[in-house]
Amino acid sequence: MKESKFYFFILSAALMLLVLSAAIAFPILFRPFYYAHIAALDLPGRTGWSAAEIRNAYDEMLDYCILGAPFGTGVLRWSYSGMAHFADCARLFRLDFAILGASALTLGGCAVAHRCGVRAARPLGRGSAFWAGSLLAAAVILLAALAVLNFDAAFVLFHHLFFPGKDNWLFNPTTDQIILILPKLFFRNCAIAIAVFLLIGCAALILWDLRRKR
Repeated sequence: MKESKFYFFILSAALMLLVLSAAIAFPILFRPFYYAHIAALDLPGRTGWSAAEIRNAYDEMLDYCILGAPFGTGVLRWSYSGMAHFADCARLFRLDFAILGASALTLGGCAVAHRCGVRAARPLGRGSAFWAGSLLAAAVILLAALAVLNFDAAFVLFHHLFFPGKDNWLFNPTTDQIILILPKLFFRNCAIAIAVFLLIGCAALILWDLRRKR
C-alpha cells in the first residue's frame, strides 16, 4: 500500500490542533481550576468580597464568554469597555472550541480512511503521532522558556497579538472591578496548566507511536 505524504500532513496537523485546543480549553471550561485560586490567593482577604461573591462574578463573566448569557460580574462594577474586551475573549474561546471540534472530526475521518486502506507516510520511520508530539513539544518548551525569562513582557505581547489595536484589556480596577479577582498570578498559572497539559499530550502521542506496531 502506497504511503501518502498529504495524509501524513493532515493527520499530523489534526493531532497537533486537537492537543493544543484541548489544552487551551481546559482552564476555560474547568471552573474548579479558578475556584481553587480563591482561597489559595486569599482573594476575599485582598478584595473584601466573600468567596461566594467572587465565584458568582467569575461565573457570570464566563457564562457570557462561553454560553452567550447576559454580561455581568455579580456585585462587582463593570464598564462597557470591559465588557467589549470579554466579547473579544468570547470570540477567541469559541474559535478554540471550533478548532477542537474540527480537529476531532478530522481525526475521525482519518480513522475511516485508515480502515479503507489509506496509509500516512512515515518520515525517518516515525508516524504522524511522533512528529506531531515532537514539534508541538519543541514549540511549547521554547515559548515556556521565553515566558519564564519575562512573564510580564510575554503577557503584554500576548494581548498585542490577539487583541491588535486595542487597549481595553488594560482594566481600570475602579470601573472594572473584576480585574481585582483576576490577578496576573492566576493567568500565569493558566499558562502553566496549558503547558503541562500540552506536554502530557505530546508525550502520550510520542509514546503511542514508539510502542505502536507499524
